[in-house]
Amino acid sequence: MRIKTGTVRRKRHKKILKLAKGYWMKRSKLFTVANQAVLHAGQYAFHGRKRKKRDLRRLWIMRLNASLKTHDVKYSVFINQLKKKKVDLNRKVMSELALKDPSAFKKLVDFVK
Repeated sequence: MRIKTGTVRRKRHKKILKLAKGYWMKRSKLFTVANQAVLHAGQYAFHGRKRKKRDLRRLWIMRLNASLKTHDVKYSVFINQLKKKKVDLNRKVMSELALKDPSAFKKLVDFVK
C-alpha cells in the first residue's frame, strides 16, 4: 500500500500560509507564491536586524556630534580623549546623556578637555 503525504503536506502548507497572512494578492493565498514571499521576508528580517544596529550607532554618533558642536569640540577628538583618559562610556549612553542631562554632559566634556 502506498502512503501519501496528505496530512503532513497540509500541515506544512498551513504553516507557511499562516506566516504569509496579510500579504498582497496571491502571496497570501497560493502556497508556492506564499512560500517564496515568506522566504524573502525572512531574509529581509535577518538583514534588517543587522542593519538596525548600524543605524542606531550612526544616530548616536550624529547626536553626539551635534551636542559637541555647542561645546566647540570635534567628535573624533572627543572620542580619542575619552580613550586616553580611560573613560568607558559607550555612544548610546553618551547620546542619552547629551539629550536628557546637558549639564552632566558638559561636565564630561570639560573633564575630557
